[in-house]
Amino acid sequence: MTIAQLHHLRQGQGPVLVLSHALGCDLTMWDGVAQCLEHKYTVLRFDHRGHGLSPVPPGPYTIEMMADDAAALIRAQCDQPVHFAGLSMGGMTAQALACRHPELLRSIIIANSASAYDDAAQAMWASRIKTVLDQGVAAIAEGAMQRWFTPAFRSDQTHGGALKVARLRERLERIPPGAYAAACGAVAAIDFRSSNPGIACPSLVIAGTLDEATPVSASRQMVAEIPGARLCTIDAAHLSAVERPAEFAQLLDNFVSAL
Repeated sequence: MTIAQLHHLRQGQGPVLVLSHALGCDLTMWDGVAQCLEHKYTVLRFDHRGHGLSPVPPGPYTIEMMADDAAALIRAQCDQPVHFAGLSMGGMTAQALACRHPELLRSIIIANSASAYDDAAQAMWASRIKTVLDQGVAAIAEGAMQRWFTPAFRSDQTHGGALKVARLRERLERIPPGAYAAACGAVAAIDFRSSNPGIACPSLVIAGTLDEATPVSASRQMVAEIPGARLCTIDAAHLSAVERPAEFAQLLDNFVSAL
């Protein structure tokens, strides 16, 4: 069941580009990218269920639920198909959306994401869920920052990297443990390997060359699964859109403008 209303922010003008954030983040993850694109696109970004200022329904959650939530928002806000870009959990939402609601999409961009997890990763997710439910979200926050960002960005006092990291950490720790655990469960359960070959819209996959959470090999796998998909890379860790927003925005614009 979709939730009544996702918290969202709409800015700019032009073709609609929807931005879908990573697990443990909220729509502010996209501040830099949105600033780069609002002169040319209507940028619509939102908080997933259990995150930010959106409702927090009881779990369990699935990525399919999140895709249906996003579809309801698109139908309410847009009168024509959209370009949909998602990072990590947002990229998983993009894959589900392209399968479940293809009529809503002009294209998808999947960044720093995956289409399935192996047994070792499943065990990691189970351990993280247990830790969060036993000790709270703060217990996994430092590890998340190390996965999300390069050491250089985390320590950057000159250009604002360290401040961005601190703000995103604060937002992560604010998420209710049950909601974060439910979202972890949704991410852990993904398997789009059989549905991705049916994606019909133009598709771009973006990988971070320094991303240890979803390495470049995971992006190559999605490119192999999705007909006609293209692969681009950014020299960044997992939250490439935060670490290198101008480069990320340029990849999106180059892709969409060529369609």
